Amino acid sequence: MIDPALHFAETEFKPRLFFFDKDLWETAQKLKEQAMSSDAGHRQYAEALSVVMAHELLRLNSTAVPAKRSFRGGLAGWQEKKVAQYIEQHLLEDVPLAILAGVVKLSPYHFVRAFKQSFGLPPHRYLSSLRMQRAKSLLANPAMSVTQVGFNLGFSDTSSFTTTFRKHTGLTPTAYRRNLD
Repeated sequence: MIDPALHFAETEFKPRLFFFDKDLWETAQKLKEQAMSSDAGHRQYAEALSVVMAHELLRLNSTAVPAKRSFRGGLAGWQEKKVAQYIEQHLLEDVPLAILAGVVKLSPYHFVRAFKQSFGLPPHRYLSSLRMQRAKSLLANPAMSVTQVGFNLGFSDTSSFTTTFRKHTGLTPTAYRRNLD
């Protein structure tokens, strides 16, 4: 429960465009995953994440300038947006590292280091985690077979899709789909 002393309901939030706050983003991602899950056992966790999200929004609203990063060496804001957008547009393709580095005008070596600093994962693992998020939403459609979902995400065979999905979620695609029911 949100502390009433914070006056969340009465707070007028300032509009913001084109900002990035890592803590807010991570909380929103976790909340999104919980919203997509039909497991009632995680309801308390989702409620706790909602409270954390409210606190993050209040924190962000109380600062005049978006939170500065406390580290150096990551991608610049425009580079983060540009590479994230490129990855989203080419999610189903095997994009070479040199192409991703070229999108933000860096050498592959510097790109990998800066990308990991900014996103918390190397580019390949980041791309794979996005694909698995998409797989979760596709698996919610019972009309699509697990094989079709794998092919739609760019996997050449069901076994490689199943292995990758299990690595990310701890479940096979079929077991994940059964848990949705």
